Amino acid sequence: MSIPYLLILFRLLLAPVILGLGFYWGSESRFLILILMYLGLISDIFDGIIARKQGLSTEKMRRLDSQTDLIFWIAVAISCYLIYPEAISDKIYGVVLLIIMEAVCYMTSIIKFGKETCTHAFVSKMWGLTLLAAFTSLLAFGYGGWSLNVTIIVGLISHIDVLLIILLLPKWTHDVPSFYHAYLIRNGRSFKKSKYLNS
Repeated sequence: MSIPYLLILFRLLLAPVILGLGFYWGSESRFLILILMYLGLISDIFDGIIARKQGLSTEKMRRLDSQTDLIFWIAVAISCYLIYPEAISDKIYGVVLLIIMEAVCYMTSIIKFGKETCTHAFVSKMWGLTLLAAFTSLLAFGYGGWSLNVTIIVGLISHIDVLLIILLLPKWTHDVPSFYHAYLIRNGRSFKKSKYLNS
């Protein structure tokens, strides 16, 4: 198995470990979960870099990477809820709306293309950074507040962008930077993808 696939597998295996720590050890495990979260992030960065250098950045790998990211961050989010339920519950309406939007994006993509969404869009990456900041704030300092608010707002913008991408694309493709680029694809116009998109 190549290094990029091993890094994706590593991140996938971190998910149940993080869940177990949050469930069985609660707040006592928060710093360990924090460390594992950053290790998962590092694996996510390097699997894309190494895959590009080795010429392995295929549709199969991009889809596997995308689904592993989803599982990993859900595990981190659930663990944060198990440790700090009040902080998450205070933002329950925004959290529920994010879950609904995620489901809508997936269902729309599956209904239209028969495949799950795999856009790796720019705003989605920005959302990932806000998630990292919010979960770091929770796990390290026990604080949600404005960082969770920012995460929810950027997350909603990200999901709207992904939904527009799905609706605009004439056929399924991966690594679409934004709904504007999906519009270009729809109209047969080419654009240069950033080398940083495939990470």
